[in-house]
Amino acid sequence: PVNRFCAGSNNRTGFLCDDRVTCVPASQVCDRVSNCRNGEDEQEKLCGDVPHSLPGHLVFHCSNPVFWVYADQRCNGMNDCGDCSDEMGSSAACPLCGSEWWSCSPVLYEYCSCIPRRLCRDGIQHCHSWSDEYIC
Repeated sequence: PVNRFCAGSNNRTGFLCDDRVTCVPASQVCDRVSNCRNGEDEQEKLCGDVPHSLPGHLVFHCSNPVFWVYADQRCNGMNDCGDCSDEMGSSAACPLCGSEWWSCSPVLYEYCSCIPRRLCRDGIQHCHSWSDEYIC
């Protein structure tokens, strides 16, 4: 089997096309849109039994074994697993909030330990401590 691992923009995990140049973000594999010239990112042998048919490097298993997300959704700031295990869990091993993010305990279910700085001082509470409105 050919090693299909690649790292795309922002060092995100991806799927390497047959051309050995195109790196398709993990979350765009098996999405019914061909991103590779020959459509290999949508082939039946790859997409027939998602996530089991996907190479392991494209899948992140949430702490609840029923749920999984594409590997490029891990550490993206969003609560893709529903329990924040893709953002805060030990298996996620995410770095601290980047410069575009504010660190707090969000009240919005959409985020976990950081909120986008664009939400700071917008008149809406996003952090339990209100730090997004008074400090950020």
